[in-house]
Amino acid sequence: MRKNLLLSLILFMATTAVKAQVELPLNNYPKREFRGAWIQAVNGQFQGMGRDKMQQNLTNQLNKLAQCHVNTIIFQVRVEADALYESSYEPWSRYLTGQQGKAPEPYWDPLAWMVEQCHQRGMEIHAWINPYRAKTKGTTELSAKHPYVQNPERFFSYDGLLLFDPGLPDNRQYICKIAADITRRYDIDGLHIDDYFYPYPVSGLSIPDDNTYRSHKNAINNKDDWRRYNVNLLIKELHETIHRVKPWVKFGVSPFGIYHNAQEGSPIVGSKTSGLQNYDQLYADVLLWVNNGWVDYNVPQIYWEIGHKAADYDELIHWWSRYCSRRPLVIGQDVERTVRAADLRNPSQNQMPEKFRLQRTLPGIAGSCLWYSAAVVRDEGGYATALQQTYQTTPALQPSMPFIDSKAPKKVRSLKAIWMPDGYYLFWTAPKGKSEMDKAKQYVVYRFRSKHEAKDLNDPRHIVGITRQNFIKLPYEDGRTPYYYVVTAIDRLQNESKAATKRVKL
Repeated sequence: MRKNLLLSLILFMATTAVKAQVELPLNNYPKREFRGAWIQAVNGQFQGMGRDKMQQNLTNQLNKLAQCHVNTIIFQVRVEADALYESSYEPWSRYLTGQQGKAPEPYWDPLAWMVEQCHQRGMEIHAWINPYRAKTKGTTELSAKHPYVQNPERFFSYDGLLLFDPGLPDNRQYICKIAADITRRYDIDGLHIDDYFYPYPVSGLSIPDDNTYRSHKNAINNKDDWRRYNVNLLIKELHETIHRVKPWVKFGVSPFGIYHNAQEGSPIVGSKTSGLQNYDQLYADVLLWVNNGWVDYNVPQIYWEIGHKAADYDELIHWWSRYCSRRPLVIGQDVERTVRAADLRNPSQNQMPEKFRLQRTLPGIAGSCLWYSAAVVRDEGGYATALQQTYQTTPALQPSMPFIDSKAPKKVRSLKAIWMPDGYYLFWTAPKGKSEMDKAKQYVVYRFRSKHEAKDLNDPRHIVGITRQNFIKLPYEDGRTPYYYVVTAIDRLQNESKAATKRVKL
């Protein structure tokens, strides 16, 4: 048992370090902020890579993102009615093994592994699925286990794709079953869907859903309204399904960056843009979902540059802030476009400073999510360096979600400093909790130089660790300098408990 404890201490020290205090303007560094990154499979970055190489690749990505204080990983696990996890309903993904239906060799479960790895680093993991897409253009062979092979009448083809027909109730039930299965069997923190609803339109090509409309029109006489109704039902039912299985699992969506282009005489609120539209062409009524509470967070993909002629980032971030902040609003940021575009007022620098200024000063914005993780990891245009040195120098808790749960756990017990064979440690005991929602899942450790200063927990510069362990190694020097350590407990929704304080000399 003593050997296991020492091994646990070593693992903890490898993943949670006491961080130096950094003197930075407090108002630029919120204590709570969604800091996400998408890790996609659809681009084939893992295809046929093999377990060891893929784990090495993902470990490198997670380590670099953790250094940037990214706190949420959105990991793609279902690209085309397939699975990058063990599923009894859908085949293994070709984006994992190179052939749809072929299990990984040696056998492993990428989602289970990622859950463990993210949680070790204090990160949330959100399982990302594409609900409707059943075949991408590049897929030439479907497994016998694939749902299209079993029920082809429930799909339609469009521009080389196969899609679940959104107008069929059986398809909504099936997609909800998949979401429930993932939520039930994996300790995920969120379930995430992307921007593909009805297919992106191709000029001269109509969506082949006339028969479905005639048989399932639900007394809706406008086909566009009917398509939106179908997607609305899926969003509502997904939200209800996920929370019925695990009330704490967040449901998030990352829609296309334009809701609706402003048009004279249109009753639909729109932005001063001229691009593809969620409401009109993808049949995604994102404002309705947010206003009705059918999503727990919203990540519009505002990937364009400030000053873009058709879709100006500045116009869009103001629009989303104004109309869509009844649920946490997270800005989808394109790393490559941001660092390649010059700032309009200062062409000698890129647009990253201005985008962060807008993100952190406009009302209702709870953070950002980075497209895509690999661009951050390779430090495209110095983006990761800027995160580490300027924009995300301190850890951050997740945005609060009182509409799911607002009750904080009880405070930690028996906080004490103990000498161990390899140094001085701070230990504590978990608070008692009756239900899963009441239990402490992580702990926030703060350090202060004076008793008076120890009362301020809103300054993230004092956070030295966010951990799932109930101990932390202290940076002992000569035992003469007094410090005040404060430990709080946070639950699955990161509601924070009252503080427990311990004075130590280091």
